[in-house]
Amino acid sequence: MQVANDFRLDSWVEISANSDFPIYNLPLGIIKHKNGNISAATAIGEYVIDISVLHRSDYFKDITLPAGIFEKASLNDFMALGKPVFRLVRQRLMALLTRDNPELRDNKQAIAQALFKSSDVEMLMPVQVGDYTDFYSSKEHATNVGSMFRDPKNALLPNWVHLPVAYHGRASSILVSGHDFHRPKGQITPPGINEPSFSPSKAMDFELEMAFVIGKSTKLGQSLTTSEADDYIFGMTLFNDWSARDIQRWEYVPLGPFLAKNFASTMSPWIISMEALEPFRTKAPDQNPEVLPYLRRSRNDGAIDIMLEVWLQAENSEAMKICTSNYKYLYWTMDQQLAHHTINGCNINVGDLMASGTISGPTPDSFGSMLELTWNGSKPITLPNGQERKFLQDGDTVIIKGYCQKDNIRIGFGEAKAKVLPTL
Repeated sequence: MQVANDFRLDSWVEISANSDFPIYNLPLGIIKHKNGNISAATAIGEYVIDISVLHRSDYFKDITLPAGIFEKASLNDFMALGKPVFRLVRQRLMALLTRDNPELRDNKQAIAQALFKSSDVEMLMPVQVGDYTDFYSSKEHATNVGSMFRDPKNALLPNWVHLPVAYHGRASSILVSGHDFHRPKGQITPPGINEPSFSPSKAMDFELEMAFVIGKSTKLGQSLTTSEADDYIFGMTLFNDWSARDIQRWEYVPLGPFLAKNFASTMSPWIISMEALEPFRTKAPDQNPEVLPYLRRSRNDGAIDIMLEVWLQAENSEAMKICTSNYKYLYWTMDQQLAHHTINGCNINVGDLMASGTISGPTPDSFGSMLELTWNGSKPITLPNGQERKFLQDGDTVIIKGYCQKDNIRIGFGEAKAKVLPTL
């Protein structure tokens, strides 16, 4: 069996040099065929592999797997089998796709049933999300927002450097990439006016985020340590927690955002495993003051070097890159977020989604929202068609991309893409 992340491997499937999905990525997702059949799949190059076909064809005969495990509408049941089972399946897929292995390569019937162009299938939500938590873990983002709306000299609230701030989001409105949504409406207060009015949001925004997926449940009352967290995190995805800033400004005190965020969030369709991301681990930012013992990081390389881009495309205009950031900038790491989430005994379930919060970097071009990029509208962005944007307009499409690259080795996340439609 092949060794995971052996960067010397090559595949018999044609893969371009800049593909997000080389043989050592092998993400997991859910596809829908043109005939309506739904199955688990992996991506390689410009193709998808229907894993259910391989299972029925006995390519996993040496791995104990339930019948029909890859024919379900989500990955939840497969993830619940545990990481040891997933690693065996991933390594087997890697072996089957290796150039010098004829098992699948020379089986024309199996290839015809299992290998499809990505454009010939529909990507569905990869997991059934029971609960969704959104953290607020970028120090740069929190500082920018605090500077704009409170006091630049005291931009961070006192608790921010002591715990990973978060709120409980709405799981039902998480959409997979490619599904557009309507501009929300609600109560807003224009500048200088203290009484609210009701209207569609005039300050629609994106939030550049990533999320991790829970692959192992805990019991009510159980707490996880930072060193245990890795066993419960299955993989990662791109995430866009759309925000209506004018609705948010009026409602978020005292209990935080509600209608400003619960109308839609967008995630990419592929779950990139932590095993695939392991070679791209890196040091996280130093934390000062020292955190409480339960939050002390379990490893020195708790961050992951993931390059992130945001592209904005207006109608009748080409797409324009408006932000370049990196996941490694986050002050609070995944193991700290999960340890804090469970320290009070809160239980987590397979499929739960934990988003990072907006990921902003140290320079203006790395700010992860329109709010910051335009500094609350005071510095509009000029698009290729000559139009200006302070916030998003109807018809605007936001595309988030992400990838890891090291020693000419690249793995990517695909994209999280959606368009803002007019209010219903």
